[in-house]
Amino acid sequence: MTVSAETLETLPPGKAQTDAQVIEEVTLESIINRLDTLYRSDTAYAEMEMTIQTPHWKRTLTMKSWSEGLDKTFIVIESPRREKGISTLRKGNEMWNFFPKINKIMKIPPSMMMGSWMGSDFTNDDLVKESTRMEDYHAKLIQGENQDSYYVEFVPHKDTVSLWGKIVSEIDKKSLLPIREIFYDEKNRKIRELYFKEVRTFGNKTIPAVMELIPTTKKDQKTIVRYTSAQFDTPLDKETFTLRNLKRKRR
Repeated sequence: MTVSAETLETLPPGKAQTDAQVIEEVTLESIINRLDTLYRSDTAYAEMEMTIQTPHWKRTLTMKSWSEGLDKTFIVIESPRREKGISTLRKGNEMWNFFPKINKIMKIPPSMMMGSWMGSDFTNDDLVKESTRMEDYHAKLIQGENQDSYYVEFVPHKDTVSLWGKIVSEIDKKSLLPIREIFYDEKNRKIRELYFKEVRTFGNKTIPAVMELIPTTKKDQKTIVRYTSAQFDTPLDKETFTLRNLKRKRR
């Protein structure tokens, strides 16, 4: 990734950050790293609700997720009953889904990482974070309408599998938390907007507890993910990120 090493802003001495860390200098690289690790840490566990809303129907999934660093993710659906037990595992560049009704594990090819996850507006890559802004995008600061925000434009590298021609992230200068992201296609058409809302503290991290994704090409449709609980940097079972665990029968 290409970033500027220039210091964007020097914070007042002793100013505490919302995640209990003190950042003396804000650089473009530090902003991007914060985006990549916003919902992750050495380890992370979360319980979430995902509500998918279309003009014709609405449904809510509850799920649990585990992650380790940026390379491992495990997600299992808890409800509703017909989807209970469907699970997703990512290790490095590999991803699998398990469907308990047919008792089958399906490997997801790289070409499908940008496909919809469980019929939502989020992609497989959105959920399991196979790509990172630090490694897979060129980044630069751009001008924006709000002087209290940083605006970062991300353009995927030529070898990055992506639906997007560019992504523009709006970052709050005080908290360094994201406010909004706009996704454009290769013809510079706005395709979707992602809003970050309801900032909450879970353990040692302060994060937006709600992500609302609105596809601009689909009228009256959106997907909302809400974190109901989260734990960071707590020990995880060594079997969490295994195909055996992916297929394990759950009550």
